[in-house]
Amino acid sequence: MSYTPKILAFAGSLRRDSLNKKVVRVAAEGARSAGAEVTLIDLKDFPMPIYDADQHEAEGFSEHANRFQQLLLAHDGLLISSPEYNGSLPGGMKNAVDWASRANGEIKLGAAFKGKVGGIMTASPGSFGGLRCLGHLRSVLSILLVHVLPEEFAVTFAGEAFDDAGNFKDAKMQHLIERHGANVAETIRKLKANN
Repeated sequence: MSYTPKILAFAGSLRRDSLNKKVVRVAAEGARSAGAEVTLIDLKDFPMPIYDADQHEAEGFSEHANRFQQLLLAHDGLLISSPEYNGSLPGGMKNAVDWASRANGEIKLGAAFKGKVGGIMTASPGSFGGLRCLGHLRSVLSILLVHVLPEEFAVTFAGEAFDDAGNFKDAKMQHLIERHGANVAETIRKLKANN
């Protein structure tokens, strides 16, 4: 029996009606259709203090930082759709990544990310689709030794892109984002088969 990939999916936005939450849900469905077990989370459920090495040394990991790190450790891959804030990543998501990358008891520095397969996306109501944040996200994940798939997607005019059911009105875009999720699952399966 072939391996069942485990994928953690989330948006970089904390906003309740985030367009990026809609995008990552579509990618997650694509991964599920490819046989993956997908855990879709909301970073708003993991509030963490701003990372401070002195506080970390004195108090250890907060409950939510620990939960997020444990979730990462339990999965083989990531699906992330991030908005662009001032040409870069949202502070809340970057803070979560910074916490999860830290050493924590038996967990070594970077171990929560090392070797995972990542698929990245962005969405924006504007004409650039949040494109400028993707290079930053790819760089951060690559430094943490995530195998980020070469293809990436920026959904432009995303405020008008979805129907009431949360699907893309454009069937081609729906297929591309679902396929992106499936590609993460299939890449994980291939890597596991070769190990």
